[in-house]
Amino acid sequence: MNLSGLVLEPLLGRAGFEPERDLLVLVDEVDLGLGRFRLRPSGSAGGHNGLRSIEAALGSQRYPRLRIGVGPRPFSDGMADYVLDRFTREERASLDALLDPMAEAVECWLEEGIAVAMNRFNRNPRSPDPGPLSP
Repeated sequence: MNLSGLVLEPLLGRAGFEPERDLLVLVDEVDLGLGRFRLRPSGSAGGHNGLRSIEAALGSQRYPRLRIGVGPRPFSDGMADYVLDRFTREERASLDALLDPMAEAVECWLEEGIAVAMNRFNRNPRSPDPGPLSP
């Protein structure tokens, strides 16, 4: 079980802490293709144990997250083995290429908020894909 929510305990008692404004969770996402990412303002855990733990700690699903694609989802029941396995050299290159655009997305979120960051960095999956290494 992923206990990511435990790291939030020191923040929960702070005056003025608002998860919707002050927290951005970065999470691996098997339902998003490798080399892509998406910002979301809220949502369900969707079977992700780390998000489930965070939701339990916060008592809410209302916190922004940056979903980092590690898909495709495996067809077997070995989800934990899949997400904890080492990346191939090619997979690592795809993920490394995301670092700069994700950093820009996080900076945009910090400076301008989740809505602006989503509009700027999320791409419609039905629109032409500008390439495998783009967000």
